[in-house]
Amino acid sequence: MKLPLRAMLVALLLANCGGSSTSPPRDLDNACKILKERPDYYKAFKRAERKWGVPIHVQMATIHQESKFVGDARTPFRYVAGVIPMGRQSSAFGYGQALDATWDEYLVAERKRGARRDDIHDATDFMGWYKNISRERNGIALDDARNQYLAYHEGHTGFRRGSYNSKPWLVGVAGKVAARSQMYEGQIAGCRLR
Repeated sequence: MKLPLRAMLVALLLANCGGSSTSPPRDLDNACKILKERPDYYKAFKRAERKWGVPIHVQMATIHQESKFVGDARTPFRYVAGVIPMGRQSSAFGYGQALDATWDEYLVAERKRGARRDDIHDATDFMGWYKNISRERNGIALDDARNQYLAYHEGHTGFRRGSYNSKPWLVGVAGKVAARSQMYEGQIAGCRLR
C-alpha cells in the first residue's frame, strides 16, 4: 500500500475516533448554544414537548443533572477495599440515566422495542413518558422541575412516601435542577430557534 493511501486511512480512522455522538455540547450553561450546536437535541426536546407536554427547559435541566448531556453515561463503579471493582452502582445508563427495569417498562408501554437510552430522541421520549406518570400518580405539574426531579430520582412510590426528606443532599440537587431549569427557560425565550 502506498504511503499517501495509508496516511489517508489513518487520518480517517482517527477522525472517526474523535468526537463521539454521545459527547456533551461545549457550553452546558447556555441553552441556546446547546440547541444551536446540536439541532437534533432541539428536535428531540420539541417532539417530546409536543407529545408529552414537558417543557424543553425541564427536560434539559434533568438531562444536565443526570448525565451532563453525555449519551453513554454510566454510574461509577463500586469497589471493595477501595481497589477491587464490584460492578456499577446501578443499571442507570444514557442521557436520562434510566434504570434497566424502568426502561424495560417504558419499552413495553410505548411499544418501542428498538429504543436506546443513548439516543437523545428516545431518552427525551422516555423522560416525557415518565414525567407524565409522575403527574398522574403524584399530581406534579410538568413544569415543576424540582418535584419532577425528585420523583424521577426516587421513583413514583418513593416520592409519594417522601423518601427524599431523609436525603438533604438530594433536596439540594433538586433545587439546583429547578434553578437550572429557570435559567434555561430564560435563555430559550431569547433564542432564535426553528
